[in-house]
Amino acid sequence: MFDQKAKLIENLTGVNASKLNYYVELKKRNEEIVRQNKRLEIIRQLARDINIDMSIEDIIGRVYGQLSLAVPCDFLGLAMLKAENLYMTAMMPYNFCLLEPVPAGSFLRQCLDAGQTRVFDPASLCDAFIGKWVTGYLRQRHDDTGGNSVASEEIRSLAVVPLFARGEARGLLLVGSVRAAAYGDADVNFVQQLADQLAICLQNRQLYEQVSRAKNQWEETFKAVTEPILLIDERYVVLRCNNRLPSGMGFHDPEGGREKCHHLLWNRHEPCEDCPLEEVRRTARPVHKRVQTDNGLVLDVSYFPVVNDNSAVSTVILHMKDVTEQTKMEARLMQSAKLAAIGEMAAGVAHELNNPMTVIIGAAQMILRDSGGQGPDAEALASIVNGGLRCKRIIQNLLTFSRQDQCPFVPTDPNEEVERALSLIQYQVEGCHITIRKELDPGLPRILANGQQLQQVLINFLLNARDALERVEGDRIIELSTSVRNREGQDWVVVTVADNGIGISPENLTKIFTPFYTGKEPTRGTGLGLSVSLGIAEKHGGTIEVESMPGEGSAFSLYLPVKKPE
Repeated sequence: MFDQKAKLIENLTGVNASKLNYYVELKKRNEEIVRQNKRLEIIRQLARDINIDMSIEDIIGRVYGQLSLAVPCDFLGLAMLKAENLYMTAMMPYNFCLLEPVPAGSFLRQCLDAGQTRVFDPASLCDAFIGKWVTGYLRQRHDDTGGNSVASEEIRSLAVVPLFARGEARGLLLVGSVRAAAYGDADVNFVQQLADQLAICLQNRQLYEQVSRAKNQWEETFKAVTEPILLIDERYVVLRCNNRLPSGMGFHDPEGGREKCHHLLWNRHEPCEDCPLEEVRRTARPVHKRVQTDNGLVLDVSYFPVVNDNSAVSTVILHMKDVTEQTKMEARLMQSAKLAAIGEMAAGVAHELNNPMTVIIGAAQMILRDSGGQGPDAEALASIVNGGLRCKRIIQNLLTFSRQDQCPFVPTDPNEEVERALSLIQYQVEGCHITIRKELDPGLPRILANGQQLQQVLINFLLNARDALERVEGDRIIELSTSVRNREGQDWVVVTVADNGIGISPENLTKIFTPFYTGKEPTRGTGLGLSVSLGIAEKHGGTIEVESMPGEGSAFSLYLPVKKPE
């Protein structure tokens, strides 16, 4: 009885009514908190899932897939400003874009210019371009795809939120619903937060594209340079290489191996002595030098410092240029200039010596004629005549040799050119107590050649052989031979100069034809002789082959192709 009275009093006083209102309000608050947490989770999830390398369509698709969990969303669109025109860039639930720009006087453009969020309910109040077009677009997509209950309805509510980048509105986010009055203040605030996060993602994506584009342009430029370029750090590690290293160097791609520069370029296990990298890091100035590789390449190498924000050298750019052919050309030009000087000198000497030699020879011949070739002085007079004639031949050969460029390719007897070359330097060779042995093939065919240039090659061979015999004790011998050899159906005239001198080490054999390389003392050689000789051989369609063993001697063979005279 007492309990019934207490319950009646509670009902009359409204205590139960207050409790009911309280629980209803508490339930609403809990639902709002859950919804708010869900919205925060969606924003966090989107920020985590959206990658800077995703396309705008993929980003909008990712947002649309989760947005309906937080706010009513049957339509999601993105409008972006491009070249002062506003374009509908992407739309969902069907990925689509509008090619024509939004009209300048539309409400969407006004929202963008004012930078204000607006809610259109119904959506047709936005303007004919968007409100009706969106509905028509959804219906058309509904018809094309075979039916969609949501897409076939009209969009009645539309929230338009500006996307800000660096304080300026650069686009709009459109969220639509088939429900009327679908968006309250809390929904609009969430869409604004979403728009801010989306604007950051789009801005990061744009910056990523710019950086990626600049990186690709730099890499393409880096790879397009035809000469080797390398980026080297302070530990001698090759960070980047455009893979243009000379093929003759025989090194592989360092991209994956992070090789040291001294191993990659110079095949060394330790840094080079007087390494230019150290000088560049110490002075922060470029260093230029010319180097020669073991296989005969001549390279101009330049080191350029890359300075960081602290004015310290962080990395070094190494640029290499193959100047082997250029160096050969310089050697030939230098040799031509030297020969031109010799030609002028020889011409003067010839004119100065020819007159007195003519007098000497003529006087001796007259005395011989008057004496009838008899008498005690006849033998001495004959020696004077022969010696004078030999001097005239030497002078004439020297003059002809120095004017080689004036002589074209003509049918030439190789044995005759061997004899002429030998007559020019025979005294120098035999004066060093060297024995010359000749084995000339009398049946050699005539070849098309420049005789004076062939003499130049043979004189270089003979002088090198003489120098190689200087430190040899015992017999010093130079063998001079000519022959005909057949290789792969081609006949070759071969002129060989062999000696029993000191020989050439294997590591230097690849260098002997490099311009300016010499194994002699600086005052004894310029390093141009064999380089120029090889150029002459190649000009004749031939080559030079070398066989040498240290301590046993060397043999230089000039190969010239046999061609029928025209």
